[in-house]
Amino acid sequence: MLDTALVESLAHVLGRDNLSTQEDDLERYSTDALTPSRAFRAAPSLERTADVVVIPRSVNQVVEVVKLASEHKVPVIPYGGGTGDMGAALPVRGGIVMDLKGLNKVLEVNPIDMAVLVEAGAVLEDLANALQPHGLMLGHDPWSVPIATVAGTISTNGVGYRAASYGPMGEQVLGLEVVLPNGEVLNTRSVPKYSSGPNLNHLFIGGEGVFGIITKATLRVFRQPEKRSFATVGFDSFDQGFNAVAELFALGLRPALVDLTEEYGEGIRLYMMYEGYKEGVSAQKRRSLRVCCGFGGKDMGARETLNYWRDRHSSGEWYRREMLNQPRSVRWQSRRGRGFDYLHMALPVSQVLDYRRRCDELLSGRGIRVTEYAIWTQPELFSMLMVPAGKTTDGSSDNMAEAVDEVLTLAQDMGGTMEYCHGVGVKLTHLLSREMGVGFEVAKAIKRALDPHDIMNPGKLF
Repeated sequence: MLDTALVESLAHVLGRDNLSTQEDDLERYSTDALTPSRAFRAAPSLERTADVVVIPRSVNQVVEVVKLASEHKVPVIPYGGGTGDMGAALPVRGGIVMDLKGLNKVLEVNPIDMAVLVEAGAVLEDLANALQPHGLMLGHDPWSVPIATVAGTISTNGVGYRAASYGPMGEQVLGLEVVLPNGEVLNTRSVPKYSSGPNLNHLFIGGEGVFGIITKATLRVFRQPEKRSFATVGFDSFDQGFNAVAELFALGLRPALVDLTEEYGEGIRLYMMYEGYKEGVSAQKRRSLRVCCGFGGKDMGARETLNYWRDRHSSGEWYRREMLNQPRSVRWQSRRGRGFDYLHMALPVSQVLDYRRRCDELLSGRGIRVTEYAIWTQPELFSMLMVPAGKTTDGSSDNMAEAVDEVLTLAQDMGGTMEYCHGVGVKLTHLLSREMGVGFEVAKAIKRALDPHDIMNPGKLF
């Protein structure tokens, strides 16, 4: 429970309408898309709720809230759209949850610089709509476009459907405004390249809010394409499809959408979408199909990928409609009993197929079945959906947790990383030092220097 004097000070800074200690609000803001059934050993981290929720409407208000939190040594947890899968928005030690959606303005669209200046809490769908009249679009296009915020996707360095061409969200960041744990405001320069010391943007890209609170971002944006074209290729084996995708990338072919998926009982499909200037689109599609056919692929036409593209945000729309304003008990109940996990590993191209074979052996021995394998956006990025092979029992969750750790540490041991898409949050913190090695101590030293009282999103990464 927070000191009454602190709550009163927050109300003075923000106004009563931008602060809540109501139980239903604290419940709603004390969860994201991570549920206890998928949290495994991190499940106790989901039990705590926030002490107060605040909605700042200006950068100055963010600064004042952070200064008060620092003075009272109270945690501050930045909150975006609430769609994170790893628990990065959880108030594991209570404190102040800061809803940044009060900072949601698109401040400047610059078609000459091909850039947009936008506040942290702007929802991606709203930003995309604001760019459209200027003939521009975002390169970042995740399932959560109807909900996810600019700063949330930067803080997890998210990957979207167009990442094969435009890269993850972090590659689209030109400059940032960040409120540091002592209340100072850091501004980086919005240029694509410089050599004047380290690029501090990278401290906050994928940093999950532990080093500071992003309040504005300048993002690279792109022209709306002259032409868009779709293709679907079927393969008899995942290995064939993977080798075809690896060859596409080795040649420098970059369809905007690349998704090689093997679903249990559904066969193997490579979904590709090309967009850009019309001559380039036509040439890339022709050559890509020729490459795929050379690896045993069969041209299935455009229809399946068209359907895939049309429905890509449907889960985000469902989540916004059915889950977003619900208390966490409702969100947890919607996925209870579905013993599963969806893992996203990055590996050297040369290791991916051997990694898959070794995972198959490991999981088969544990009675776990993989119902989906995928390569998403580039050949190094490998995903799989795991479920118990038989009826779930009291020990199924422990078995799944141990299997997940074995699969993720195997990726580390084969030169890869345990996550390429969603961040670490609370779910994977226990494996991060193993992955980073000495770099983990370097990151901790930076954290201590910037945040000696550990108020900024504590319990994440470290």
